[in-house]
Amino acid sequence: MPQLSGRGLGHTGGTLDKLESIPGWRAALSNAEMLDVLRGTGAVICAAGDGLAPADKKLYALRDVTGTVEAIPLIASSIMSKKIAEGTGSLVLDVKVGTGAFMKTLEDARELASTMVGLGTDHGVRTVALLTDMSTPLGLTAGNALEVRESVEVLAGGGPADVVELTLALAREMLDAAGLRDADPAKALADGSAMDVWRRMIAAQGGDPDAALPVAREQHVVNASTSGVLEVLDAYAVGIAAWRLGAGRARKEDVVQLGAGVELHAKPGDSVVAGQPLMTLHTDTPEKFAYALNALDGAVLVGAPGAKFEPKPIVLDRIA
Repeated sequence: MPQLSGRGLGHTGGTLDKLESIPGWRAALSNAEMLDVLRGTGAVICAAGDGLAPADKKLYALRDVTGTVEAIPLIASSIMSKKIAEGTGSLVLDVKVGTGAFMKTLEDARELASTMVGLGTDHGVRTVALLTDMSTPLGLTAGNALEVRESVEVLAGGGPADVVELTLALAREMLDAAGLRDADPAKALADGSAMDVWRRMIAAQGGDPDAALPVAREQHVVNASTSGVLEVLDAYAVGIAAWRLGAGRARKEDVVQLGAGVELHAKPGDSVVAGQPLMTLHTDTPEKFAYALNALDGAVLVGAPGAKFEPKPIVLDRIA
């Protein structure tokens, strides 16, 4: 299971930034190192090396100045050129939809997913895409070390139910694509075997899976202003808040704060009481709290006590 990942820009988080919160972990691997980790542990997560789809880097640099950042054919080509160049036989894509995603509407997400599935299939890669909801934050954290901690909780058999549900849905698609239809990823979480692979993968890339993760120096708690049922928690606003706290970057060369971000204490559908903590903001630079709170203005809607709440499914569609 190779995964080539990127860094965050704006409110979108980058997998490499998150994993670099683990002391010693290296994102930059040569092609030989990537293959060694893959053969030795069965999994690798790393940056795309200079020799992998080099034309994509040049095209990517042009897209901003040519006003084509949002062009679906170029987004699909950029993503799929690297996936196909990996030499993978099967590919499962998680295409996010909603306020916190690049694709805001189901129609645009479906077009992007269909284009990527078509590109993969045409190049002999068995490709499936799940369209998944990102109108509300997934899990209970947004940030780098915060999300790694939450991921480790899932690997340990716990963690937020929505993260577990999506993890298992994607894992089952991957196992099915690989012809392992009888394998049960839920069992791998329960018996610790998934955690064992994680630990070996992190160690193989220089990381210490037992090391303490970075913690931000300052915290600020946001409380519910009224009692009732939490109906809306906007993913885009939470992402912007995490970015302003230092978890993301405005420019490619900016340095991120590994401990910064937002920790949620309630999700849509939960009953809350006035004065109850809704979220905790984390940063090393407390002057950023005001900017983050400004981003969260209007992001939360609490309905009447006992109001009926209809949750959205996490997986909205499947494209194959």
